[in-house]
Amino acid sequence: MNASPVPTAVSTGQGVWLVAERELSTKLRSKAYLISTAILLLIALGGVIWAGISSANPSSTPIAATAATASALEDMGGYDVTEVEGRDEATALVESGEVDAAVIDDPSSATGLVIIADKEAPQSLLMALSASPEVELLNPDSASGPFRYILGIAFGLVFMMAAMMFGTPIATSVVEEKQTRVIEILLSSIPARVLLAGKVLGNTILAISQILLLVAVGTVGLIVTGQTEILAGLGGPVIWFAVFFLFGFILLAAMFAAAGSMVSRQEDVGATMTPVMYLTMIPYFLVIFFGDNPVVMTVLSYVPFSAPVGMPIRLFFNEAEWWEPLASLAIMLVACVVVILLGAKIYENSLLKMGARVKFREALRG
Repeated sequence: MNASPVPTAVSTGQGVWLVAERELSTKLRSKAYLISTAILLLIALGGVIWAGISSANPSSTPIAATAATASALEDMGGYDVTEVEGRDEATALVESGEVDAAVIDDPSSATGLVIIADKEAPQSLLMALSASPEVELLNPDSASGPFRYILGIAFGLVFMMAAMMFGTPIATSVVEEKQTRVIEILLSSIPARVLLAGKVLGNTILAISQILLLVAVGTVGLIVTGQTEILAGLGGPVIWFAVFFLFGFILLAAMFAAAGSMVSRQEDVGATMTPVMYLTMIPYFLVIFFGDNPVVMTVLSYVPFSAPVGMPIRLFFNEAEWWEPLASLAIMLVACVVVILLGAKIYENSLLKMGARVKFREALRG
Protein backbone atom coordinates (compact mmCIF):
# COMPACT_ATOMS: atom_id res chain seq x y z
CA MET A 1 0.00 0.00 0.00
CA ASN A 2 1.46 3.35 -1.03
CA ALA A 3 2.11 6.00 1.60
CA SER A 4 -0.01 9.14 1.44
CA PRO A 5 1.71 12.01 -0.38
CA VAL A 6 3.42 14.67 1.75
CA PRO A 7 1.88 18.12 1.23
CA THR A 8 4.14 20.41 -0.74
CA ALA A 9 5.33 23.41 1.28
CA VAL A 10 3.94 26.67 -0.04
CA SER A 11 6.15 29.64 -0.80
CA THR A 12 5.95 32.86 1.21
CA GLY A 13 3.99 34.60 -1.52
CA GLN A 14 1.53 31.73 -1.85
CA GLY A 15 1.08 31.57 1.92
CA VAL A 16 0.39 35.30 2.16
CA TRP A 17 -2.18 35.13 -0.64
CA LEU A 18 -3.88 32.04 0.83
CA VAL A 19 -4.41 33.85 4.14
CA ALA A 20 -5.50 37.04 2.34
CA GLU A 21 -7.95 35.03 0.24
CA ARG A 22 -9.38 33.48 3.39
CA GLU A 23 -9.90 36.95 4.91
CA LEU A 24 -11.55 38.19 1.71
CA SER A 25 -13.90 35.23 1.33
CA THR A 26 -14.93 35.38 4.99
CA LYS A 27 -15.85 39.05 4.72
CA LEU A 28 -17.55 38.84 1.34
CA ARG A 29 -19.74 35.96 2.53
CA SER A 30 -20.88 38.00 5.53
CA LYS A 31 -24.35 39.47 5.00
CA ALA A 32 -23.72 42.02 7.75
CA TYR A 33 -20.64 43.34 5.90
CA LEU A 34 -22.43 43.53 2.54
CA ILE A 35 -25.49 45.25 4.01
CA SER A 36 -23.40 47.77 6.00
CA THR A 37 -21.34 48.57 2.89
CA ALA A 38 -24.49 49.11 0.81
CA ILE A 39 -25.96 51.39 3.49
CA LEU A 40 -22.71 53.39 3.67
CA LEU A 41 -22.69 53.89 -0.11
CA LEU A 42 -26.35 54.94 -0.14
CA ILE A 43 -25.74 57.45 2.66
CA ALA A 44 -22.75 58.89 0.78
CA LEU A 45 -24.71 59.16 -2.46
CA GLY A 46 -27.72 60.66 -0.69
CA GLY A 47 -25.54 63.23 1.08
CA VAL A 48 -23.90 64.39 -2.16
CA ILE A 49 -27.21 64.62 -4.01
CA TRP A 50 -28.91 66.44 -1.12
CA ALA A 51 -26.05 68.98 -0.96
CA GLY A 52 -26.31 69.57 -4.71
CA ILE A 53 -30.08 70.02 -4.66
CA SER A 54 -29.88 72.34 -1.64
CA SER A 55 -27.27 74.54 -3.29
CA ALA A 56 -29.19 74.63 -6.59
CA ASN A 57 -32.56 75.33 -4.94
CA PRO A 58 -31.95 77.40 -1.81
CA SER A 59 -34.99 77.95 0.39
CA SER A 60 -36.54 81.39 0.20
CA THR A 61 -38.36 83.37 2.88
CA PRO A 62 -41.82 84.72 1.92
CA ILE A 63 -41.81 88.50 2.39
CA ALA A 64 -44.36 91.22 1.55
CA ALA A 65 -42.99 94.58 0.42
CA THR A 66 -44.12 97.86 -1.11
CA ALA A 67 -42.99 98.75 -4.62
CA ALA A 68 -40.08 100.90 -3.41
CA THR A 69 -38.46 98.03 -1.43
CA ALA A 70 -39.59 94.98 -3.40
CA SER A 71 -36.93 95.28 -6.12
CA ALA A 72 -34.14 95.71 -3.54
CA LEU A 73 -35.21 92.56 -1.67
CA GLU A 74 -35.43 90.55 -4.89
CA ASP A 75 -31.88 91.57 -5.79
CA MET A 76 -30.62 90.30 -2.41
CA GLY A 77 -31.82 86.77 -3.15
CA GLY A 78 -33.28 84.29 -0.70
CA TYR A 79 -36.66 86.06 -0.51
CA ASP A 80 -39.97 85.28 -2.19
CA VAL A 81 -41.35 88.82 -2.44
CA THR A 82 -45.05 89.65 -2.74
CA GLU A 83 -45.66 93.28 -3.70
CA VAL A 84 -48.37 95.13 -1.72
CA GLU A 85 -49.95 98.59 -1.95
CA GLY A 86 -49.55 99.68 1.67
CA ARG A 87 -49.55 98.90 5.38
CA ASP A 88 -53.05 97.43 5.60
CA GLU A 89 -52.48 94.86 2.85
CA ALA A 90 -49.05 93.95 4.28
CA THR A 91 -50.49 93.52 7.77
CA ALA A 92 -53.24 91.25 6.46
CA LEU A 93 -50.72 88.96 4.74
CA VAL A 94 -48.62 88.72 7.91
CA GLU A 95 -51.66 87.96 10.08
CA SER A 96 -52.86 85.26 7.68
CA GLY A 97 -49.43 83.58 7.73
CA GLU A 98 -48.90 83.89 3.97
CA VAL A 99 -45.65 85.77 4.58
CA ASP A 100 -43.18 85.74 7.45
CA ALA A 101 -42.83 89.54 7.50
CA ALA A 102 -43.49 92.69 5.52
CA VAL A 103 -41.25 95.65 4.68
CA ILE A 104 -43.04 98.93 4.01
CA ASP A 105 -42.07 102.58 3.52
CA ASP A 106 -42.51 104.86 6.51
CA PRO A 107 -41.21 108.45 6.32
CA SER A 108 -41.51 108.79 10.10
CA SER A 109 -38.96 106.00 10.67
CA ALA A 110 -35.27 106.91 11.02
CA THR A 111 -34.37 104.42 8.30
CA GLY A 112 -37.42 105.14 6.15
CA LEU A 113 -38.56 101.49 6.50
CA VAL A 114 -40.67 99.49 8.93
CA ILE A 115 -40.74 95.70 9.30
CA ILE A 116 -44.09 94.18 10.26
CA ALA A 117 -43.98 90.68 11.77
CA ASP A 118 -46.26 88.50 13.87
CA LYS A 119 -44.15 87.49 16.90
CA GLU A 120 -40.56 87.92 15.77
CA ALA A 121 -38.92 89.39 12.70
CA PRO A 122 -36.67 87.03 10.69
CA GLN A 123 -33.05 87.60 11.70
CA SER A 124 -31.85 87.16 8.13
CA LEU A 125 -34.11 90.03 7.04
CA LEU A 126 -32.87 92.29 9.84
CA MET A 127 -29.26 91.56 8.92
CA ALA A 128 -29.92 92.09 5.22
CA LEU A 129 -31.48 95.51 5.82
CA SER A 130 -28.94 96.68 8.38
CA ALA A 131 -26.31 99.09 7.10
CA SER A 132 -22.78 97.68 7.34
CA PRO A 133 -19.55 99.44 6.35
CA GLU A 134 -17.61 98.13 3.36
CA VAL A 135 -14.78 95.80 4.35
CA GLU A 136 -11.44 95.54 2.55
CA LEU A 137 -9.27 92.49 3.39
CA LEU A 138 -5.55 92.97 2.80
CA ASN A 139 -4.84 89.25 3.21
CA PRO A 140 -8.06 87.34 2.50
CA ASP A 141 -8.07 83.75 3.71
CA SER A 142 -9.79 81.69 1.04
CA ALA A 143 -9.20 78.52 3.05
CA SER A 144 -11.41 79.54 5.93
CA GLY A 145 -15.09 78.82 6.11
CA PRO A 146 -17.39 75.86 6.72
CA PHE A 147 -16.21 73.88 3.69
CA ARG A 148 -12.81 73.40 5.31
CA TYR A 149 -14.43 71.71 8.30
CA ILE A 150 -16.80 69.69 6.10
CA LEU A 151 -13.84 68.41 4.08
CA GLY A 152 -11.87 67.61 7.24
CA ILE A 153 -14.78 65.75 8.77
CA ALA A 154 -15.33 63.81 5.52
CA PHE A 155 -11.70 62.68 5.18
CA GLY A 156 -11.34 62.04 8.91
CA LEU A 157 -14.58 60.12 9.19
CA VAL A 158 -13.79 57.90 6.19
CA PHE A 159 -10.34 57.11 7.57
CA MET A 160 -11.61 56.42 11.08
CA MET A 161 -14.62 54.34 10.00
CA ALA A 162 -12.58 52.24 7.57
CA ALA A 163 -9.89 51.62 10.18
CA MET A 164 -12.53 50.60 12.72
CA MET A 165 -14.51 48.46 10.28
CA PHE A 166 -11.52 46.51 8.99
CA GLY A 167 -8.94 46.92 11.75
CA THR A 168 -11.02 45.75 14.69
CA PRO A 169 -11.97 42.41 13.03
CA ILE A 170 -8.26 41.68 12.55
CA ALA A 171 -7.71 41.81 16.31
CA THR A 172 -10.85 39.85 17.16
CA SER A 173 -10.10 37.14 14.57
CA VAL A 174 -6.60 36.67 16.02
CA VAL A 175 -8.08 36.26 19.50
CA GLU A 176 -10.68 33.81 18.17
CA GLU A 177 -7.96 31.72 16.51
CA LYS A 178 -5.99 31.64 19.76
CA GLN A 179 -9.06 30.84 21.86
CA THR A 180 -10.11 27.92 19.63
CA ARG A 181 -6.51 26.68 19.20
CA VAL A 182 -6.84 27.06 15.42
CA ILE A 183 -3.69 29.15 15.52
CA GLU A 184 -1.62 26.07 16.43
CA ILE A 185 -2.78 24.32 13.26
CA LEU A 186 -2.12 27.40 11.14
CA LEU A 187 1.39 27.88 12.54
CA SER A 188 2.23 24.27 11.78
CA SER A 189 1.73 25.08 8.08
CA ILE A 190 2.88 28.69 7.67
CA PRO A 191 5.14 31.03 9.67
CA ALA A 192 3.60 33.70 11.92
CA ARG A 193 4.93 36.56 9.79
CA VAL A 194 3.28 35.10 6.68
CA LEU A 195 0.00 34.76 8.59
CA LEU A 196 0.25 38.40 9.71
CA ALA A 197 1.08 39.61 6.19
CA GLY A 198 -1.90 37.73 4.73
CA LYS A 199 -4.32 39.18 7.28
CA VAL A 200 -3.05 42.71 6.67
CA LEU A 201 -3.14 42.27 2.88
CA GLY A 202 -6.67 40.85 2.81
CA ASN A 203 -8.17 43.58 4.97
CA THR A 204 -6.21 46.29 3.15
CA ILE A 205 -7.73 45.14 -0.15
CA LEU A 206 -11.20 45.31 1.40
CA ALA A 207 -10.60 48.77 2.88
CA ILE A 208 -9.16 50.23 -0.33
CA SER A 209 -12.01 48.68 -2.34
CA GLN A 210 -14.53 50.40 -0.11
CA ILE A 211 -12.70 53.73 -0.45
CA LEU A 212 -12.74 53.37 -4.25
CA LEU A 213 -16.45 52.58 -4.17
CA LEU A 214 -17.10 55.69 -2.06
CA VAL A 215 -15.07 57.80 -4.49
CA ALA A 216 -16.99 56.37 -7.45
CA VAL A 217 -20.36 56.98 -5.78
CA GLY A 218 -19.35 60.51 -4.75
CA THR A 219 -18.14 61.28 -8.28
CA VAL A 220 -21.41 60.09 -9.80
CA GLY A 221 -23.38 62.16 -7.30
CA LEU A 222 -21.35 65.32 -8.03
CA ILE A 223 -21.74 64.87 -11.79
CA VAL A 224 -25.50 64.22 -11.57
CA THR A 225 -26.05 67.32 -9.41
CA GLY A 226 -23.77 69.49 -11.55
CA GLN A 227 -21.15 70.10 -8.86
CA THR A 228 -18.29 69.75 -11.34
CA GLU A 229 -16.26 72.62 -9.85
CA ILE A 230 -15.95 70.81 -6.53
CA LEU A 231 -15.15 67.59 -8.39
CA ALA A 232 -12.31 69.25 -10.33
CA GLY A 233 -10.79 70.66 -7.14
CA LEU A 234 -11.07 67.37 -5.23
CA GLY A 235 -9.36 65.19 -7.84
CA GLY A 236 -5.75 65.60 -6.68
CA PRO A 237 -6.45 65.62 -2.91
CA VAL A 238 -8.60 62.48 -3.20
CA ILE A 239 -5.82 60.62 -5.02
CA TRP A 240 -3.32 61.63 -2.34
CA PHE A 241 -5.84 60.63 0.35
CA ALA A 242 -6.09 57.15 -1.21
CA VAL A 243 -2.28 56.81 -1.30
CA PHE A 244 -1.84 57.95 2.30
CA PHE A 245 -4.81 55.87 3.40
CA LEU A 246 -3.23 52.74 1.92
CA PHE A 247 -0.05 53.00 3.98
CA GLY A 248 -1.83 54.44 7.01
CA PHE A 249 -4.18 51.47 7.09
CA ILE A 250 -1.32 48.98 6.71
CA LEU A 251 0.35 50.64 9.69
CA LEU A 252 -2.81 50.44 11.81
CA ALA A 253 -3.66 46.90 10.64
CA ALA A 254 -0.29 45.62 11.86
CA MET A 255 -0.95 47.28 15.22
CA PHE A 256 -4.45 45.78 15.47
CA ALA A 257 -3.08 42.29 14.75
CA ALA A 258 -0.32 42.72 17.33
CA ALA A 259 -2.86 43.96 19.89
CA GLY A 260 -5.07 40.91 19.31
CA SER A 261 -2.18 38.47 19.65
CA MET A 262 -1.41 39.66 23.20
CA VAL A 263 -4.64 38.25 24.70
CA SER A 264 -6.36 34.87 24.68
CA ARG A 265 -9.96 35.89 25.42
CA GLN A 266 -12.36 38.19 23.61
CA GLU A 267 -13.17 39.91 26.91
CA ASP A 268 -9.57 41.14 27.21
CA VAL A 269 -9.07 42.43 23.67
CA GLY A 270 -10.43 45.89 24.53
CA ALA A 271 -7.52 46.64 26.84
CA THR A 272 -4.86 46.06 24.19
CA MET A 273 -6.85 47.70 21.38
CA THR A 274 -7.52 50.96 23.24
CA PRO A 275 -4.20 52.65 22.35
CA VAL A 276 -4.66 51.73 18.68
CA MET A 277 -8.23 53.07 18.76
CA TYR A 278 -6.96 56.39 20.11
CA LEU A 279 -4.41 56.63 17.30
CA THR A 280 -7.21 55.92 14.82
CA MET A 281 -9.49 58.64 16.20
CA ILE A 282 -6.81 61.33 16.58
CA PRO A 283 -6.99 62.60 12.94
CA TYR A 284 -10.78 62.98 13.12
CA PHE A 285 -10.87 65.10 16.27
CA LEU A 286 -7.71 67.13 15.68
CA VAL A 287 -8.91 68.29 12.26
CA ILE A 288 -12.23 69.40 13.76
CA PHE A 289 -10.62 71.37 16.59
CA PHE A 290 -7.56 72.74 14.74
CA GLY A 291 -8.66 72.72 11.10
CA ASP A 292 -8.17 76.47 10.70
CA ASN A 293 -4.78 76.57 12.44
CA PRO A 294 -2.08 76.49 9.72
CA VAL A 295 0.74 75.53 12.12
CA VAL A 296 -1.13 72.60 13.63
CA MET A 297 -2.36 71.42 10.22
CA THR A 298 1.20 71.50 8.87
CA VAL A 299 2.39 69.33 11.76
CA LEU A 300 -0.56 66.94 11.33
CA SER A 301 0.27 66.52 7.64
CA TYR A 302 3.64 65.01 8.59
CA VAL A 303 2.57 62.76 11.49
CA PRO A 304 1.92 59.26 10.07
CA PHE A 305 -1.36 58.72 11.94
CA SER A 306 -2.87 62.05 10.82
CA ALA A 307 -1.16 62.62 7.44
CA PRO A 308 -3.95 60.80 5.50
CA VAL A 309 -6.31 63.58 6.63
CA GLY A 310 -4.06 66.61 7.14
CA MET A 311 -2.09 66.56 3.87
CA PRO A 312 -5.07 66.20 1.43
CA ILE A 313 -6.82 69.16 3.11
CA ARG A 314 -3.71 71.35 2.76
CA LEU A 315 -3.39 70.27 -0.87
CA PHE A 316 -7.03 71.14 -1.61
CA PHE A 317 -6.54 74.69 -0.31
CA ASN A 318 -3.11 75.06 -2.01
CA GLU A 319 -1.31 75.41 1.33
CA ALA A 320 1.36 72.77 0.65
CA GLU A 321 4.35 72.96 -1.67
CA TRP A 322 4.71 70.31 -4.38
CA TRP A 323 7.41 68.45 -2.43
CA GLU A 324 5.54 68.29 0.89
CA PRO A 325 3.26 65.29 0.11
CA LEU A 326 6.33 63.39 -1.13
CA ALA A 327 8.23 64.17 2.07
CA SER A 328 5.24 63.22 4.20
CA LEU A 329 4.82 59.98 2.24
CA ALA A 330 8.49 59.13 2.81
CA ILE A 331 8.00 59.58 6.58
CA MET A 332 4.87 57.41 6.35
CA LEU A 333 6.80 54.62 4.58
CA VAL A 334 9.56 54.65 7.21
CA ALA A 335 6.94 54.55 9.97
CA CYS A 336 5.20 51.65 8.20
CA VAL A 337 8.40 49.61 8.08
CA VAL A 338 9.21 50.27 11.76
CA VAL A 339 5.68 49.54 13.00
CA ILE A 340 5.31 46.42 10.85
CA LEU A 341 8.61 45.04 12.17
CA LEU A 342 7.60 45.74 15.77
CA GLY A 343 4.07 44.43 15.18
CA ALA A 344 5.41 41.25 13.56
CA LYS A 345 7.73 40.66 16.50
CA ILE A 346 4.92 41.12 19.03
CA TYR A 347 2.60 38.97 16.92
CA GLU A 348 5.15 36.17 16.54
CA ASN A 349 6.13 36.15 20.21
CA SER A 350 2.55 36.30 21.60
CA LEU A 351 0.51 33.96 19.40
CA LEU A 352 1.21 30.75 21.33
CA LYS A 353 1.10 32.30 24.81
CA MET A 354 -2.23 31.41 26.40
CA GLY A 355 -3.83 32.56 29.62
CA ALA A 356 -3.06 35.99 31.05
CA ARG A 357 -2.53 39.01 28.83
CA VAL A 358 1.00 39.26 27.47
CA LYS A 359 2.75 42.43 28.57
CA PHE A 360 4.23 44.71 25.94
CA ARG A 361 7.84 44.33 27.12
CA GLU A 362 7.46 40.57 27.34
CA ALA A 363 6.05 40.45 23.80
CA LEU A 364 9.01 42.42 22.46
CA ARG A 365 11.58 40.28 24.31
CA GLY A 366 9.96 37.00 23.27
